[in-house]
Amino acid sequence: MKKFLIVGLGNIGAEYVNTRHNIGFKILDHLARTESLSFQTVRLGDLAEYKFKGRTYLLLKPNTYMNLSGKAVQYWLEKEKIPLENLLVITDDLNLPFGSIRIRTKGSDGGHNGLKNIQQILNTQEYARFRFGISDTFKKGQQVNYVLGEWSDEENQLLPERLQLGAEIVRSFGTAGISNTMTTFNGK
Repeated sequence: MKKFLIVGLGNIGAEYVNTRHNIGFKILDHLARTESLSFQTVRLGDLAEYKFKGRTYLLLKPNTYMNLSGKAVQYWLEKEKIPLENLLVITDDLNLPFGSIRIRTKGSDGGHNGLKNIQQILNTQEYARFRFGISDTFKKGQQVNYVLGEWSDEENQLLPERLQLGAEIVRSFGTAGISNTMTTFNGK
């Protein structure tokens, strides 16, 4: 059975649950809820196993805090013997309008500390990432407060449909492959 590691980036703790920076956790939580999965606390994170169309998806929410996510990613790739091409990292992106999707097979960290740490630990930029736009509608010097801030009322109304789309992207990554997933979902 083919295995995939799907890593949602975020920060642990109740104060971060509904923040923009935790969209990776939020998408995995949505998928787990709709498929009646439960997360178990394991080494370096919370993990849920999802079986779909002959594939096993390990859904990982690292508990290392955003800036140290690479340690958890490396551990679970090695422990489960998952090849790098079967890794998908879900993260927020300030450079994209709210809710927009950008899926890539590789790339820079774009200033994102979670991606930066993953790239340092794995020693490569060659892994798939799914960036979820959170927009950049903050005043100069307010970036940290913005990404660690909660969603606006308008964003909260639009989130359920975007979370469902996120779950579809995760499924597609394992069943249709990265190229088809990019073609189908980029720009949606």
